[in-house]
Amino acid sequence: MQPKVHVKKGDTVMVIAGKDRGKKGKILRVFPAKGRVLVEGINMVKRHTRPTQKVQQGGIISKEAPLDASNVQLVCGSCGRPTRTGKKTLADGRRVRFCKNCGEVVDK
Repeated sequence: MQPKVHVKKGDTVMVIAGKDRGKKGKILRVFPAKGRVLVEGINMVKRHTRPTQKVQQGGIISKEAPLDASNVQLVCGSCGRPTRTGKKTLADGRRVRFCKNCGEVVDK
């Protein structure tokens, strides 16, 4: 059984710990087995790469590295603040996440 991660691909998150604290970004990938997430423009690292078929231009390339899921917090779409989330079941039977600050449903 894979461990649960509180965020999904496409969510907007704010980094709450580490060198990029306070920055916002969109989640590109989630690695539930490792409990890590890849956030657009956050935790940039430099990689020395050799020219290949995929990467025509070699050299030093900056790219995102995964960071721990516990270091990011979901940003609510309606109130715009980083928030913890809860889960509830709607009348139609869907289980959705909701913002603990304003009570709005995060999943559309």
